[in-house]
Amino acid sequence: MNKNILKSAFVAVLAVTFFSFTNMFVKEVNVKDSKIVWKGYKVTGDHEGTIGLKSGTLVFEGDKLTGGNFTIDMSSINVTDLEGDSKGKLEGHLKSDDFFGVTTYPTANFVITGVKGTAGKYIVTGDLTIKNKTNPLTFNMTVKGNEANATLKVDRSKFDVRYGSPSFFNNLQDKAIYDEFDLNVTLMF
Repeated sequence: MNKNILKSAFVAVLAVTFFSFTNMFVKEVNVKDSKIVWKGYKVTGDHEGTIGLKSGTLVFEGDKLTGGNFTIDMSSINVTDLEGDSKGKLEGHLKSDDFFGVTTYPTANFVITGVKGTAGKYIVTGDLTIKNKTNPLTFNMTVKGNEANATLKVDRSKFDVRYGSPSFFNNLQDKAIYDEFDLNVTLMF
């Protein structure tokens, strides 16, 4: 028992020493004040809306971004360009198994695996997981004060989101829904 106490104390001292010398710290993302706006495109137009974060952190060494991770609440998919029955119908369809299957996959995740850049302008690389499928993603991010902003393009076909996709179905003509959608992200911390 005394050996376990000594081991725990040793690990704690090492952790404090490491973080003291590296000037590394984690900032929790304020999920209430942060915002993700999505926009999807089809042959005959587009739709947009919001989706909420469940949790998130950004890791800094001094004032330089070095990492982070985020959990996205897929059940919060909201359509903002429609009203009434049309809004409810599209939200239900996006949450269904045709698209993101939120009953089975209630969250998506993004983990930063690499960061290049300085002075608040970064090229971020990470792993995005949607529907238990993980793919790399690279995008630009700016950080100023307690706010980070990024615009991402996501190819839904890489995450087995097939409905209306010209990558999987032929002869869709004006019913085709393009594979790439945009995410405009504002993180407050």
